[in-house]
Amino acid sequence: MADRPQRDALPDLVAGCLRNHRQSQELLYRQFYGFAMSVCMRYAPTRDSALEVLNDGFLKVFTRLDQYDSSQSFKSWLRRIMINTAIDQYRQETRHGQQSDIERAEQLAPSAEPDAYTQLAHEDLLTLVQQLSPAYRLVFNLYAIDGYAHDEIADKLGISVGSSKSNLARARENLRNLLKQHHPDEYARVTR
Repeated sequence: MADRPQRDALPDLVAGCLRNHRQSQELLYRQFYGFAMSVCMRYAPTRDSALEVLNDGFLKVFTRLDQYDSSQSFKSWLRRIMINTAIDQYRQETRHGQQSDIERAEQLAPSAEPDAYTQLAHEDLLTLVQQLSPAYRLVFNLYAIDGYAHDEIADKLGISVGSSKSNLARARENLRNLLKQHHPDEYARVTR
């Protein structure tokens, strides 16, 4: 398989996975690990939680691979599964009372200053986003990163459109406050 062009590798891997061929599953996992983990890291508070979402997501990939339409982008299909798995994990945590204290996040003082976090490096922003409460982090990622509309977010999460908009506004506000706390010098430079 290593001598074949990249475009031939994916159909062969998918075919092998559909036959429950373990080596094909491992190769598919390895090939898309980095991409899938980057999606999961945006939704999870820690690397361990992201890894849990990733592994649950890949389990879904392998059990639902027959639903993949090969005329579509595999990465888009995989991304959607990882996002939905992160949403499922959030729902499960919420049901079991493991959700972070949203009220603590709401107590951060509001600010009227501009969005300095747009100037941050990806890793810095990811670290800040991971500090948001699960509800805020989920809505922020779905809207700001993955491009979902508020009505789609509301439908996926079983909340109102107003709650989606409110969570996004609060997430942005909390990001501003976290930025001020963790990077006061950079924030001051950007807001001048």
